Amino acid sequence: MTNNILLAGFGGQGILFIGKMLAYFGLIDEKEVSWLPSYGPEMRGGTCNCSVVVSDDPIGSPLVDEPDLLIAMNTPSYDKFIDTVVKGGKVFIDSTLVDAKCDRTDIDCYYVPATGLAAENNMKGMANIILLGKLLKETGIASMETVEKAMNKVIPPKKAHLIEVNLKAIKLGMEQ
Repeated sequence: MTNNILLAGFGGQGILFIGKMLAYFGLIDEKEVSWLPSYGPEMRGGTCNCSVVVSDDPIGSPLVDEPDLLIAMNTPSYDKFIDTVVKGGKVFIDSTLVDAKCDRTDIDCYYVPATGLAAENNMKGMANIILLGKLLKETGIASMETVEKAMNKVIPPKKAHLIEVNLKAIKLGMEQ
């Protein structure tokens, strides 16, 4: 089984971080993995996307042109990538920042007010993790045990105090 995942938003929204998390999920579960970040020179505030492939088989290309799974955290990213999602794919949209509604009937779209939920729950900057939680719920791509192991790898020791709030944000996303 292969998951071609595209994550997109503005620099500073944690797109590359959740891409790294997804890659670690695959590594921990002994899958083939690729992680390919792409961002403009602006970084924070500029557009940013990340291609992640997690597969049981060797990966031919790290670039995801036709994602099975898409996280869109802003309107420009939604507009740019919604038509690239394969038939039967799943799209996870931060509906706090994206007003558009998808008219495609061949994909599943999940509208999660992630930025709003993060603000309401004192989790500033964790909208990305909330969306990742929703993706986990709807795809089963990784177990909570794998998620916890990945967080311990990806979050540096000096920020270990953030592991607990990240796990809460994952669970909040799973409840949506």
